[in-house]
Amino acid sequence: MPALNRIELIGRLGKDPETHLTATGKKVCTFSIAVDRRRKNVEGEMKPATDWFNVEAWGHLGEIIQQYLHKGRLIYLDGRVQTDRYEHEGESRTATKVIARSIQMLERRPEEGEEPALPEGEDEPAE
Repeated sequence: MPALNRIELIGRLGKDPETHLTATGKKVCTFSIAVDRRRKNVEGEMKPATDWFNVEAWGHLGEIIQQYLHKGRLIYLDGRVQTDRYEHEGESRTATKVIARSIQMLERRPEEGEEPALPEGEDEPAE
């Protein structure tokens, strides 16, 4: 049976992207994205709420993100969800993140010219 693992988000970067090298020398760019939504409180009033997602972008897409995006920038992100399991101080834990496949900038600042086209992302390479 075919599987589908796809997420689409529109939100703002919560921090400037950071690029790291893995143990095998692969570049990965990480950042967070805040997605606003509205929800009803106990009184039935609509109140704003924010969901936060940790994102990884690999390869050339990560390099472009590091160069052009910064905290507060509004983007559209297409990717997949990945949950990692690990041990910490004897406890089994999980961490969920989004692996970016493509990103589109949704606003242009007056001081900026034409928006650069961002390439398709790479999946996380096997370590």
